Amino acid sequence: MKKLVIIMSALTMGLAGCGTQSDDPANNPLLQEWNTPYQTPPFSKIELKHYEPAFDYAIEENRKEIEAIINNPEEPTFENTILAMEQSGELLGRVSGVFFVLNNSDTSEEMQQIALNVTPKLTELGNDISLNPELFKRVKAVYDKRSELNLDKEDMQLLEESYKSFERSGALLEGENKELYRKYSAELSELTLKFGQNALAATNAFALNITDAKQVEELPEFVKEGLAAEAEARGEQGWTVTLQAPSYSPFMTYSSQRDLKEKLYRAYNTRGIGGETDNLEIIRRITELRLKIAQLLGYECYADYVLEDRMAENRSTVTGFLNELCVATLNYAHQDVKAVTEYAHSLGFEGELMPWDWSYYNEKYKEEKYSINDEQIKPYFKLENAKEAVFMLANKLYGLTFTQVDNIETYNPEATVYEVRNADNKLMAVLYLDFFPRASKRQGAWMTEFRGVSIKDGEEQRPLVQLVMNFTKPTANTPSLLTFDEFTTFLHEFGHGLHGILAQGKYESINGTSVKRDFVELPSQIMENWATEKEYLDLWAKHYQTGEAMPAELIEKLVAAKNYLAAYFNIRQLSFGMLDMAWHTITEPYTGDVMAFENKAIAPTQVLPAVDGTAMGPAFTHIFSGGYATGYYGYKWAEVLAADAFSYFKEKGIFSKEVADKFRTEVLEKGGHEHPMILYVNFRGHKPQTQALIDQMGLGK
Repeated sequence: MKKLVIIMSALTMGLAGCGTQSDDPANNPLLQEWNTPYQTPPFSKIELKHYEPAFDYAIEENRKEIEAIINNPEEPTFENTILAMEQSGELLGRVSGVFFVLNNSDTSEEMQQIALNVTPKLTELGNDISLNPELFKRVKAVYDKRSELNLDKEDMQLLEESYKSFERSGALLEGENKELYRKYSAELSELTLKFGQNALAATNAFALNITDAKQVEELPEFVKEGLAAEAEARGEQGWTVTLQAPSYSPFMTYSSQRDLKEKLYRAYNTRGIGGETDNLEIIRRITELRLKIAQLLGYECYADYVLEDRMAENRSTVTGFLNELCVATLNYAHQDVKAVTEYAHSLGFEGELMPWDWSYYNEKYKEEKYSINDEQIKPYFKLENAKEAVFMLANKLYGLTFTQVDNIETYNPEATVYEVRNADNKLMAVLYLDFFPRASKRQGAWMTEFRGVSIKDGEEQRPLVQLVMNFTKPTANTPSLLTFDEFTTFLHEFGHGLHGILAQGKYESINGTSVKRDFVELPSQIMENWATEKEYLDLWAKHYQTGEAMPAELIEKLVAAKNYLAAYFNIRQLSFGMLDMAWHTITEPYTGDVMAFENKAIAPTQVLPAVDGTAMGPAFTHIFSGGYATGYYGYKWAEVLAADAFSYFKEKGIFSKEVADKFRTEVLEKGGHEHPMILYVNFRGHKPQTQALIDQMGLGK
């Protein structure tokens, strides 16, 4: 049951033709035993025509497994009910693991259509399981006598999570309400999928081609090279800017062409507004369906339903947390904007600084204030060196080694594969790395798994972990040189990866990153801290051409600049969390103007002028198609945890084995085996304090 919930939360984008051979399980590679290293997916054998028949077959197999549990004549026990459910759906999990991972990172129109075809079937299966009264009766029978079963912590957690999953998926509903739950959840699954497809299509639909050399002459060479390579790849002359982050962000940062930047800004911030990729009505309907489901289950709003199963536990805690951070940092954010604006005026800029002006002038101000910019840093952050540096950090902290292999297939030529082993040479994971943007990949960066950690019949299954980024591409003349933000993103996603790689435990559904959503960002957020540690940078940051170490003076500037505009960026992040909470605390369906709703929700965080006709919500995939609904606050929540946790490393040494071993055993290995606050206190010795983050941002100093 929990496994199916995980599968459903992965639905994002997604088509296929069906050949007769692929209808036969014996001829479908997704359904066969994989005679590959570590049972990794044989991507070269899997064709689009295989997916839908494989889903149909695996769904039916899962139904048979569930029927066997229901019809078992023996009294319900942990083994014949809870454990049997946990181990059911293995084939479906394997098919879903391949399909939905690739649908995010290497999709096509055909795959997106397959996703639209199979999503209703998966939703129907999920509902048939969670709403089956006979199955729930068996689960409840075991749950009701849990205190007598002498279960260990993992078994007890699996039992409690299994029961809770039924309860929260409508098992206690009766009659018409059960059918309404089915109807609402089916439509919601399809709409969240469609939202993500629209956002990807809107991102890919716009490009700005520039043929006047004067309009790019001021850009750093690395930016011009990237734009020229994009133009060449498209068969265009000159330089092409897209809405992909490695293209859009550098142009907005280094170009003074206000008219072009306004055009780009408006394109970026109107994705999902109007036309074939319109998401406005989808937002209204998604939030209405979530509200209806929550109210069917007895909650006033969707946030109440979600947060009951989060570390924060209730909406008053979340809204209080967001407001506390906002009040503590808003004046500092206004001061940040004022300082950059005054600097822009000192350079001759007239009038109000608009959002499309912001990156250009704040970068210039940063360069003047700290004598540092990305052009200085990038030569020391060659992707291959950064990758080895991230591996080295994992080795120093956790004794892991990473060996690239060529005997394991990848799904795309740009992806690479590594065996990850511990100090005893035990295989811990297979790691897939996928660094560069392409039209078949959604924006952003993320970690996911083709499969997680579990133990069945005494045999341990280690995870197949995927890290996906959208970093600056190499060009004909220059290797991939990361910006500081890109390197920080690498560390962040690698932290998620470690959560999967180091996972231990019997049950996949509560191992690794299968934790409460507002706790899952701790392992990733804490890793970002090493990006500005001189002791770490000294070990690896070498110029890609000369091999010379990053000068101490440059490292000092990098460290000094780490809190530059910290309040502004904090407020910006809070605006995302507040918009998320606003949509999911409505108690009546919202039928008004979506953009007006957004403007009102983020008004307390508005420190730059609002731009009519633009909005972030229609492309906000995290909350409308990515599983973070009523959870975006979790990034700031985890920043507090990470700030407090990293202070322990600072106290004992940033490579302290003592602290790393404790973090590994109490947090990374245990996944969702216990309540996250218990795990955190076991590691740190006390509960986290919001002030730790404010102190780390250096505000008031």
